[in-house]
Amino acid sequence: MPEIDIDTLLAFASHLADAAGDLIRPHFRKPLAIAEKADLTPVTAADRAAEETMRGLIERHFPEHGILGEEFGGVREDAEFVWVLDPIDGTKSFISGVPLFGTLIALTRNRHPILGIIDQPISRERWVGASGLQATLNGAPIRCRPCSVLGAATLFATTPDMFKGEDAASFARVSAAVKLTRFGADCYAYGLLAAGFVDLVLEADLKPYDFCAMVPIVEGAGGIATGWRGENLDLASDGRVLVAGDRRTHGAALPLLGG
Repeated sequence: MPEIDIDTLLAFASHLADAAGDLIRPHFRKPLAIAEKADLTPVTAADRAAEETMRGLIERHFPEHGILGEEFGGVREDAEFVWVLDPIDGTKSFISGVPLFGTLIALTRNRHPILGIIDQPISRERWVGASGLQATLNGAPIRCRPCSVLGAATLFATTPDMFKGEDAASFARVSAAVKLTRFGADCYAYGLLAAGFVDLVLEADLKPYDFCAMVPIVEGAGGIATGWRGENLDLASDGRVLVAGDRRTHGAALPLLGG
C-alpha cells in the first residue's frame, strides 16, 4: 500500500472540525426547528449543514476518498480511504442545551479507523488520535488512567435504552460489577476515558459514525476499544463496543458480556 502523509490528513481533519463547529455554535441554546428521522431520532439544520460542509470539503480536496455520514449516507464506500462523519453525535443533548455532544470525524483505511477527532464546539475541546501517534486533547498529550480491578471502575453508556434483550442482561452484569455507572455523555465519555477520568464505556446499537473516531484516540491514549467478543472495530462491526482505559479492566468485563 502507498505511504500516507498523516500530518496532512490530521490537518485536514482539524479543518473539517473547525468548519463544522462554526456552523453548529450559532444554533446552540437558540430556537431551532427539530425534525424526526425515519428511526425516530431528532435532526436539525445544524446537523445537516455541518455534514454538508464537511462532505463538500472532502469532495474538493480528496475526491477519490469515500464518505459515510449519519445524515446523507455513503458514497464510494469501497474506496481505500473512507471518511466517517457524525456532525452532531448527541443531537438529543444538543437540542436540550446540554454541551456533551460532539462532532465525530474519522478516516478509515481498508475499513479500519486510522484517524479520529472528537470535537466539542461549545467548550472547544478537541481530542485527536491517529494510528501510531500519542492522542492529544487541545494539543496536549493524554493518557488513560490505570484501573486494575472491575470493582473500582467508572462505567459510562449513552442510555440504558440502547440495550435490548440479552444485551440488556449483559450490560446489567457489567454494571453490577463496577463501582459507578453513569449515562448520558454520548461521545464525550470516550474523550473522558482517553483523558483519564472514566474507566469503561459500554455501548450497543451503534453505527460506524458513532464509534470509528474514538478508536485511534483511545488507542493513542493507551486504552483498548473492541467489540463485545474482543474483536477489532471496523466499518463492518455489529455496533456493540467495549472501551477500556486499562486492559485488565477490559479483560475482566469481556466474559460478563457473553459475546
